[in-house]
Amino acid sequence: MDFNSGKSLLEICEKEGLPISAVMRKREEFLMDMTSCACDEKMKKALEIMKNSVHESLDHPVKSVGGLIGGEAEKIRQHRREGKSICGEVLSRAIVHAMAVLELNASMGLIVAAPTAGSSGVVPGLLLALQEVYDFTDKQILDSLYTAGAVGYLMMRNASVAGAEAGCQAEVGAASAMAAAAAVELFGGDPSQCLSAAGMALSNLLGLVCDPIAGLVESPCQSRNAIGVSNALTCAEMALSEVKHLIPFDEMVDAMYRVGRRIPFELRETALGGCAATPTGCQKQCEIFFS
Repeated sequence: MDFNSGKSLLEICEKEGLPISAVMRKREEFLMDMTSCACDEKMKKALEIMKNSVHESLDHPVKSVGGLIGGEAEKIRQHRREGKSICGEVLSRAIVHAMAVLELNASMGLIVAAPTAGSSGVVPGLLLALQEVYDFTDKQILDSLYTAGAVGYLMMRNASVAGAEAGCQAEVGAASAMAAAAAVELFGGDPSQCLSAAGMALSNLLGLVCDPIAGLVESPCQSRNAIGVSNALTCAEMALSEVKHLIPFDEMVDAMYRVGRRIPFELRETALGGCAATPTGCQKQCEIFFS
């Protein structure tokens, strides 16, 4: 059941008549020498942490370590509760959840790096919003996390998920691809549709730079997680509608990595360019470290 590319993953899915989640679960069982139940228990723990990371900062808002973010997710949730949201129920909830996770991460709370701390709000943000609106069971969400994990594994194996190496396209972009694929399987899409959504999500954020203000994973990271869930939801909708991405997933992963390696180092998590290098960004850095 091992695979090293999107193409080989789809071949296994077709040969065995299995969704991506089932193939990924069997792969983990074999490589980790674990039973199916033991494997699921580890994933249940991740899901539990994801749920807690969404609700903890909403129930108890706190300022981040650098003081750049804190309480934004609750503001958006209140806006939705007042009937003022212009995004619709799923997207509005997904944005709130994704931003809440980043608030908790930035205040040193416990999160699941999926695939990284800086992009940790995207996967739980979308999947838990879908669960709340469509009443998916924890078992269904658990399966979708295996699908997200398969996509994340392929990007880590064949490219990168590090902002310092390939920009934010490798962090929020990768997380968005994972969430898109997971959402497609959750709604009954086949493996090829899952990877089509993932490739689409990568292409939409191709070239996204990593420029954290003051070098902290706070801003603009929080709002980019919101963009990540929006992108994932859009790509899942297109894939489920039989809209196919022109570029195969494997080629898209390779393109993302090649683009990332060409991004100037100032725009790869060094806090020397982009938002971090604006006058206000520099001012905030001085206030945090030198005031």
